[in-house]
Amino acid sequence: MIHHVQLAAPPDGESESRAFWAGVLGFAEIDKPSALASRGGCWFRYEGIEVHVGIDEDFHPAHKAHPGFLVHDLDELAQRLERAGGEVSWDAAFPGTRRFYTHDPFGNRLEFLEASGR
Repeated sequence: MIHHVQLAAPPDGESESRAFWAGVLGFAEIDKPSALASRGGCWFRYEGIEVHVGIDEDFHPAHKAHPGFLVHDLDELAQRLERAGGEVSWDAAFPGTRRFYTHDPFGNRLEFLEASGR
């Protein structure tokens, strides 16, 4: 069982992270432990999975590596991302599974898969 996924963001990336993870994707922001809050970044949770966005002074987005999230309404999420200006790239290469790739505001690759497909 996975507790969380850590993604990186450039310095001062918290506002864009909140707009994307909470505003577009619907994750709830959760408080970082006080001992870690001074490091910057922000944490989010949705259906038991956490995404920790950490600040990296020498940030470079992950182009190939990515977390994969199961979602119940893949089409609705794709539309939400597109309305927010995101690019959605559908990929049929995984037999029996509907999925697409997108990127967070900093270029980190993300995969979303239809929950009923597995």
